[in-house]
Amino acid sequence: MIHNRGPLLSIDVGKRTTQEEDISEVNEQFIGGRGVGTRLAHERIPFDADPLGPENRLVFATGPLQTAMTSFTGRMSVTGLSPLTDGLLSSNAGGYMSRPFAGTGNAAVEITGASDDLVGIHVTDEGVEFEEVGGLAGATTSEALEHIEESRGLDEGHTAVVGPAGENGVRFASIITSESRAFGRGGLGAVLGSKNVKFLTFDGDSPPEIDLNEELGREVHKEASTSGSPMKDAGTVSVSDYANAVNALPTRYFEDQSFEHLDKIGSGAVMEHKYKKGTCSQCAFACKLPTKDEESGIVTEGPEYETMMSFGSNADNDDFVAIMEANQLCDELGMDTISCGDAVSAYLKSEGELGNEELMVETVEKIAAREGIGDTLAEGIDRCHEELGVENWTMKGMEFAAHDGRALNGQGLSFATANRGADHMYAEMYQLEYPLVAPNEALDKEGVAGKSDRLIEQENKNAVHDAGVLCKFAGSNFDHERYEQLFDASWDQLMDVGSRIVELERHFNSKRGFDRSDDDALPYELEGLDEELSNYYDLRGWNDDGTVPDANVSESGGAAPADD
Repeated sequence: MIHNRGPLLSIDVGKRTTQEEDISEVNEQFIGGRGVGTRLAHERIPFDADPLGPENRLVFATGPLQTAMTSFTGRMSVTGLSPLTDGLLSSNAGGYMSRPFAGTGNAAVEITGASDDLVGIHVTDEGVEFEEVGGLAGATTSEALEHIEESRGLDEGHTAVVGPAGENGVRFASIITSESRAFGRGGLGAVLGSKNVKFLTFDGDSPPEIDLNEELGREVHKEASTSGSPMKDAGTVSVSDYANAVNALPTRYFEDQSFEHLDKIGSGAVMEHKYKKGTCSQCAFACKLPTKDEESGIVTEGPEYETMMSFGSNADNDDFVAIMEANQLCDELGMDTISCGDAVSAYLKSEGELGNEELMVETVEKIAAREGIGDTLAEGIDRCHEELGVENWTMKGMEFAAHDGRALNGQGLSFATANRGADHMYAEMYQLEYPLVAPNEALDKEGVAGKSDRLIEQENKNAVHDAGVLCKFAGSNFDHERYEQLFDASWDQLMDVGSRIVELERHFNSKRGFDRSDDDALPYELEGLDEELSNYYDLRGWNDDGTVPDANVSESGGAAPADD
């Protein structure tokens, strides 16, 4: 099986020490990326760790595909204990950092401990250097990038940066790379901020040698270049018209499921403001959305569909430029646009101010600074909904993405089972319930009965995808045979790897007290959900309360339980 190569570089930022460890067996068993990160985190983070304490660890990891010069491979993964969900979580981001990271020669870089002073960390193929950067306290991500370029000559493609939100412990703070790409969901930026790390840079010329299928890579690269996908024009916003038509677009803090003013903020608005093409490292698909508003001077990347929902329809806002501004602020301040937009929408709802775009933008800034109501919202909806007097639209503490599960019931089932929480990318069941997106694989969007088999395959496949690390937009380019060619493994072998990754995540969360009754319960009713959850757990070989038996983990290549 094709897998990543190279050691784990562990960096204790409190002690200012580094240690290199052989993780060949982990690489072989878990491929790379999310797989390796999950395996290492499960073994090395105490089950009772404080997400914002020094015992938490962040594992940055590439996969074997980041040594390829082909499309859809410009991504990497970060794994740690989430301060938003209180569970194990991986987040991946595109951009340009994966190649410089691979150039350091490391398969994974782990950040642990906590520094007394604000620090930047420079990782190269020759070692690690710590830089005292107290002058950057409170700096925006662009200000930090300016410092790095002036002092080190490294552009934004070499960097992972936190903004004020990460320093201030906003529970959905993100890590920003390549200026506007985010390790977004789950608050891993707050973990880096809790360690008093402002940024990391990666640079080197020592990538591992991995024997990949170059012919397949060339075929995929050509297909990416010639594809006529609407995603290349309007990104994920391309799906907005269909989502709206089938009542899958959350609106007015989840009161409604379609938005009557979508034409003002949807694909047409994106295309009107898009001023050039944008892409990730080595990718010919070029799906990114650099946008500009001439009148206000706002320049940003996006908004993508989820941001259009959270700061648009869910906030009852039909001002596209205000969405652009909120999106840009989240990049500058370092926050996940989905959780932030939903939290702002919850506040607007509580104040009877839905549709007030000026208050919306103002509140984004207050959250990053933890100023006034921002301090409350920075905790996330799960922790503040009672104070606001609104419904708790979260799963496992994570705010909901779009693709509403009340209309797309398989996606609703996926929201319930996903170890990350209310995350649409964990299994992407919604794609199978939009016939226009997956005409040959479409599922009936109504009902959950009998969908667990397909859900498990989707979760397992996406875990392998994230171990690769492969962009989700590559999915239409890969059938089972191509996955087998890409990883030099049978489909059954790959599904076993994916299953073990999902199981390790669930086992870690089980040890932290997650179970079916508290953490797999949706905030709305789906007929047959309880029965199908039991079916799902049974197919996974888990307990009926949604927890994972310790024996499953010790027998499947995972770490032995920490308390054994």
